[in-house]
Amino acid sequence: MSPHTTPITEAASDLELTERILAADGSRTPNPRLDPYVADIDLDALRGLYRDMVVLRRIDSEGVALQRQGQLGLWAPCNGQEAAQIGTARALDARDFVFPSYRETGVMLARGAKAGDFVRMWRGEEGAAFDPNELRVGPMQIIIGAQTLHAVGYAMGIQHDGADEVAVTYFGDGATSQGDVNEAMVFASSYGAPVVFVCQNNHWAISEPVGLQSQFPLAGRAPGFGIPSLRVDGNDVLATYAAMRWALEHARSGKGPAYIETVTYRMGPHTTADDPKRYRDEAELESWRRRDPISRVEAHLRAAGAIDDERVAAIHAEADGLAREMRAACLGMVTRAPLAVFDGVYAEPHSGLERQRSEYAAYLSAYEEV
Repeated sequence: MSPHTTPITEAASDLELTERILAADGSRTPNPRLDPYVADIDLDALRGLYRDMVVLRRIDSEGVALQRQGQLGLWAPCNGQEAAQIGTARALDARDFVFPSYRETGVMLARGAKAGDFVRMWRGEEGAAFDPNELRVGPMQIIIGAQTLHAVGYAMGIQHDGADEVAVTYFGDGATSQGDVNEAMVFASSYGAPVVFVCQNNHWAISEPVGLQSQFPLAGRAPGFGIPSLRVDGNDVLATYAAMRWALEHARSGKGPAYIETVTYRMGPHTTADDPKRYRDEAELESWRRRDPISRVEAHLRAAGAIDDERVAAIHAEADGLAREMRAACLGMVTRAPLAVFDGVYAEPHSGLERQRSEYAAYLSAYEEV
């Protein structure tokens, strides 16, 4: 049986069925399949990936803090998934276009997001989040799996235009059970669309473990649609980087879609509205802490003499500075007047819209009198 058709059991755990380059202790493992795709990633480049992951974790913790302090309506943490996001996103070409879910803060960071871009949507401010054309990233999608359809439609447009780019979409393990994701793979395969599907298997779809959805690796579903797939250790930034390069090479060369499953773990809650202690075993969480994606890169760099305490401290100081910028941007945002929600809905005002505006104004005035 191949790794994609081997049941996940105690004898064949998730990590035993994944491709990797960096082991949990930071040591490098030869991988004939993946090594060619990261042959040019020297220690300096790996230090850059480490820096990105440290910054991402700090941004993520600041987002949680801002939500807890009432500055954001919600936040979707990505603690533990730094390698899965930074590795894949840094491998992209500037011309490629990304269609994310709601958890891809690291993809936004890698694509050049500014401080306010990380919080604008979660604060509910005007302008949604960022300029999709500037970052080459579509708006973060709350509807589970819907972004996969958007990505395939865009990829079919790439074919129509004869452009040399690839559409990339991210989704979680829970989304693989949604019809949208499966329908997207049908269309992508049928039309040979240049799209890469990235499944971040973080083991929990809110409170439901991935084992309830599938006893087999999720990467095994893609070949059923005629899409080649690769299953990698999502806590290994070199493996995720290599996997994305493999997938992009496949899609950009006209061979159609590719699928990556990054096996990682959500260390925090599903969102800040969730309490994972109600459904998750602390021992499981602790076992994944020992596989931390940032620690393993740091261990590798230290063993190679490519980083020391001084440089690590400087990176963390940089991360703190970016977090302060993010907080300042959030607190400095001016929320427009509630009735402004009716502005710009239509080119010309009409009686129906004016009636709604009056009714909403009356509703708001009731609170002013209290």
